[in-house]
This record gives sequence, structure tokens and C-alpha cells, in this order.
Amino acid sequence: MRSSIVIPTFNGGARIAGCLDALVEQTTGQDVEIIVVDDGSTDNTAHVVACYSGVRLIRQSNAGPAAARNRGAIEAGGAIVLFTDDDCVPAPGWVAAMTGPFQDANMVGVKGGYRTRQRRLMARFVQIEYEDKYRLMSGVSQIDFIDTYSAGFRRDRFLEMNGYDTSFPVACAEDVELSYRMSRRGWKMTFVPTAIVYHTHPETLWAYLKKKYKFAFWRVLAVWKNPQKSLSDSHTPQVMKVQLLLAPLALLGIVCDFMTHAKIYTTLVCVAFLLSTVPFTWRTLRKDPIVGLLSPALLAARACAQLLGITGGLIHAFRTPANTATESHA
Repeated sequence: MRSSIVIPTFNGGARIAGCLDALVEQTTGQDVEIIVVDDGSTDNTAHVVACYSGVRLIRQSNAGPAAARNRGAIEAGGAIVLFTDDDCVPAPGWVAAMTGPFQDANMVGVKGGYRTRQRRLMARFVQIEYEDKYRLMSGVSQIDFIDTYSAGFRRDRFLEMNGYDTSFPVACAEDVELSYRMSRRGWKMTFVPTAIVYHTHPETLWAYLKKKYKFAFWRVLAVWKNPQKSLSDSHTPQVMKVQLLLAPLALLGIVCDFMTHAKIYTTLVCVAFLLSTVPFTWRTLRKDPIVGLLSPALLAARACAQLLGITGGLIHAFRTPANTATESHA
């Protein structure tokens, strides 16, 4: 079964070589094509890609990552379309691991996982955070959440859904939204933990919090269009939602303590939050003691950033015209 790998890029000349080197090494002699969609780059991206014999370059005016991925899928010749990002380095065997599940005729989507070689504390925390979500996904037979950094779909089903929603202007949550739509149709999707791509995680707390704000902001739009996923999905720990609720309660507790001089409400909320972090902290301590000790504080900071992102996302969603496309995105 022929496969096509689609890599969208915008000004990726300085980073895409690592991705292409890894893919060429594991696809040479295989019935796999590599397609790079240059989304209006102004740097040397086209020149870098041209150095790779057999890699197909498609150039278009800047239209955003969702549109670039859709263009690649439309142009693809494979029955299976794999997606990764220009800053990802697929590990050896990634293509085989991603395409294997499609031997099942009912399989529509496949998701792989992240790893990193970074050793800075914040990057280590982010990696453990991902692994905690993978732990949840490994425990279910079907998933409803496929990220573009390591994604695979049957091309005909992907096109039937009109691809990724181009109303998402940045590379954030358009993949979640498509996954939710596919899940709504009852299509079979699975997580393959051996399908690994290496990536660079945020290395500072500020960069991490900005990313969490951004993800939460755009995730609101994905859920807004798929309200059936507002309570749960296969990727998001339920305790994370509890922590989000505790963040505003802490502010309310401060106000109540100030007004009543009780000095108990804030304490109760903080104790409740700390208790909610115990399972994650315990698992993290066994992997990385230093990160584990800092986990409660980092999770509190995450909850605040996500709460701000959700608030901004809700404001954006209310201002977005109700007739914004949901099923027509190609």
C-alpha cells in the first residue's frame, strides 16, 4: 500500500533538513513519497528541499498550516497520508510503525508520540507531561485525538472530511478539531507508542506558559465546534480540568478570606489543588526526582495559563461568526 508523507513548512530552511534526512533514510527503496508544502516561505526553504533527490516540493502563497497540509493530501498519490512537522525528526522505523495499523481495513487514523533529547528541566517536565497522556491513551482501544506532529490517515477518509479546518490560522488545535469530527462518525483511530518523532520542547517556564495559553485558546474553538467533547477525550486527564476549576476558586478564596478574615478558604483550595497533583507528582518523582519535586508548582502555573487561554478562547469564539465552516475546509 503506497504512502505519502506530507510536511508543511513556512520559513523552515534552518530546521527542515533534520526531518528530511530521517525520512529519506527510512523510505529509500520503499513505496513512499515525501511531499514538502512550502507555505509562502521567504527564506531558503526551497533551496534546502531541492537538495533532496526524490522529495517533491509544492509551493503556494501563504495560507496557513492547515491549508498547506490539505494541499499536500490533495496532491498525494498514496492511499495513506502521514503528517509530521518540519521541526520533527522521525525515529528509525517511524514510517513502518505508522503504516502498520492500516492493515486493518477499518483503521482510519493513527497517532504516534513525542520524545526529546533535551536535558533542561522545563523540557524534561514537558516530556513527562506528554508521557502521562500517552499512558492514558495506551489504555484505550480507540482514541479521538491525533496530533499533526505524528499523524496518519486513510487519504480518502481525510479528503471526505475536507481535511483540516482552515479557520485555525496557526498550527494549533486544527488537528484536534479534525480528530473530534472523525470520532463523531465512529471511525477507528489508534495510538502507536512506537511511532516516535523527536522534537524540541519549551526550555523556559515563560515559553512553556505561552504555549499552554495558546493551546488552551485554540482548543476552545475545537470544542466549540464539537461540544460532545467538552466533558472528556482520550488525551486529556480529567484531573487537569479539576485543577482548572481550582485556579479561579483560589482567587475567590482570597476575596472571601479578605472579607471575612477567616483565613481558611484559600488554604482549603490550595490543599485541594495539592491533593490533585499527588498522582502525577508521584509518577514523576520515580522518573525524575527534581522535576517531581517542582511538579505541584509547575502544574499550578499551567492551570493559570490554561485558564487565561480558555477565557481568551471563549471571547474569540463568541465573536466568531456562527456560520464559520465546520465541514468544508479544503
